[in-house]
Amino acid sequence: MADEDITLDSDLPERDPNTTDMFGNPEPAPAPPAAESAAYTVIARKYRPKTFEDLFGQEAMVRTLRNAFASGRIAHAFMLTGVRGVGKTTTARLLARALNYETDTIHAPTLDLSQDGRHCRAIVEGRHMDVLELDAASRTGVGDMRELLDGVRYAPVEARYKVYIIDEVHMLSTGAFNALLKTLEEPPPHAKFIFATTEIRKVPVTILSRTQRFDLRRVEPEVIVKNLEMICAAEGARVEAEGLTLIARAAEGSVRDAQSMLDQAIVQAESGQTVSAASIRDMLGLADRAQTITLFEQVMKGEAGPAIETFRGLYGYGADPAQVMGDLLEHCHSASVAKAVGPQALIMPKEQAARLTGIGAALSAGTLSRVWQILLRGHEEVRRAPDPAAAVDMALIRLAYAADLPGPEEALKKLQAGEALPGGPAPSGGGGGGGSGGGGGARAVARQMAPPHAQAAPEITLRRFEDVIALIEQKRDISLRLDVERFVRPIAFRPGVIEFEPAPGSPNTLIQRLAGRLKEWTGTPWLIVAQGGGGAESRWEAQKREEREARERIEQDPFIRSVMEAFPGAEILSIRAQPQPDVQPSGEDESETEED
Repeated sequence: MADEDITLDSDLPERDPNTTDMFGNPEPAPAPPAAESAAYTVIARKYRPKTFEDLFGQEAMVRTLRNAFASGRIAHAFMLTGVRGVGKTTTARLLARALNYETDTIHAPTLDLSQDGRHCRAIVEGRHMDVLELDAASRTGVGDMRELLDGVRYAPVEARYKVYIIDEVHMLSTGAFNALLKTLEEPPPHAKFIFATTEIRKVPVTILSRTQRFDLRRVEPEVIVKNLEMICAAEGARVEAEGLTLIARAAEGSVRDAQSMLDQAIVQAESGQTVSAASIRDMLGLADRAQTITLFEQVMKGEAGPAIETFRGLYGYGADPAQVMGDLLEHCHSASVAKAVGPQALIMPKEQAARLTGIGAALSAGTLSRVWQILLRGHEEVRRAPDPAAAVDMALIRLAYAADLPGPEEALKKLQAGEALPGGPAPSGGGGGGGSGGGGGARAVARQMAPPHAQAAPEITLRRFEDVIALIEQKRDISLRLDVERFVRPIAFRPGVIEFEPAPGSPNTLIQRLAGRLKEWTGTPWLIVAQGGGGAESRWEAQKREEREARERIEQDPFIRSVMEAFPGAEILSIRAQPQPDVQPSGEDESETEED
């Protein structure tokens, strides 16, 4: 009977299929994949150089180290200095690996780190017993330094050398430097020191004299752009080339800063979309560079009203007034450098470089120097003003007013000669009203000092490019005429502006000479811009083409062909147009005949 009570019915289910456990709890959510739950590694750490070949822009230092390691002349202490983000700490870790590099076949220090050695992994991960990496910012005292140096006299445990990497070494106290000095002067043969600092002038000379110093250079923008392009290709990100150039310029020579900004720029667009340069410009808080060049052109032409409108448009889009003044300073510097060296010295897009080169060619060195001083003063005023935007307006007005004023020496010569000074119309009326345009005060002074018979030079209006060549011929500037006819391929022309493509072999001074002569002859500044392509034929090229076409027509003439066949070896040496007699009206001929 008892056996029957405990017998289970085989038809009943063992458990309820609608529940996950005996208490009826719901099924737990699946765990996220390991790739999604893992911490994200930023680009600056993910693409940190792993070999000396990966160090961008530091070829001179790598070459020196490679020669030193190859000859066995390895210093006992290295001092690495440079701005932030150029690779000081990375170079120190690579040096620690190179000093202790060891494999089954290599048993000497080497800079060839293409394969990991026995100690490389531990050094990279910061857990090697013989490589100590310290931050001098947190351990500045003499006690910390003595505690560190107590272990120098002991031999390394595993590696070839005991390597001490001290970052931001300039922050050590005077006592700590003194404690380090004796050990640095007579170190044991198994100890190596690598120091890194951004403030080399704060390091005592006694320490510097006992180390081998390497100045890590700022990385050039074009090198940074190549690095960013490589990272974008590896990450599958699409960023406009102009955007990468903006990041490279904003990084100011720091690869790490550029990589951090790229990390931020990649998320400005949805996955699979291209990150535009406009979004990167907004991310960096930069004003549109093309617009600031336009602003610079306007103030150089004395157009205060349009310049203020352009600035207010930039300000409305969120441009920082101090940044706008900084851009104007940079444009003035670029125009001056292009005037002295040439457009190839400017690191920027070709179109922008051409515009700034044209401005530099149209202005004298003295004018650019005065503009630089005015902009420096305006930049300081913007930083101190309660309303920075208003300070920029006043700086633009002052700059436009002074743009076409001559220098002190030139003004004195013109006043003594009784010539009028440029700068705008004279003030109307005899009272205190100011002039309606910039530079009115200077014009009024010039008129008061000029003799009564002095008259302004007649204005010369040039409406076509052919008028420019005719003016050069009229002024008998033979050298300039030959260069313009041979090397200028016109693209666009409007009064005051000439855009052209330079023909091969064009002299570097052509733009400066042409702009200076046109300003001298017409009395107004001219903007001469050299573009990369798209120009028409130069006058010399058109003449040569016409000669070739005329020669081909003559050679195809049946009579000429028969003559050439009749006289084998004959050549056409030159082609000259036969002068045509002057045809006079029939009436005049009849009258002359009757008189005769």
